[in-house]
Amino acid sequence: MNATLENPSNMNLVLDVPVSLTIELGGCQLPMREVLQLNVGSVVQLDQAADAPVEMSINGKLIARGEVVVIEERYGVKITEVVGNPVTA
Repeated sequence: MNATLENPSNMNLVLDVPVSLTIELGGCQLPMREVLQLNVGSVVQLDQAADAPVEMSINGKLIARGEVVVIEERYGVKITEVVGNPVTA
């Protein structure tokens, strides 16, 4: 069994360690010519469908997928799938 799960008090040592959480909405590839033409009001079309789930990663490791929501004029993500177990994966 995982040592962290056997002795939960060890987990307290890392609970306050900051990690980088990234939500990836999509991406695209553009020729440099088009990048140089971008300005205020330009629209860049992403490679992901509008209704496709976004991916949530911690320090580059995929942990969940979800859907974009708006909460009090801010974006958020409603988690729809947890990928594996982040503690033991």
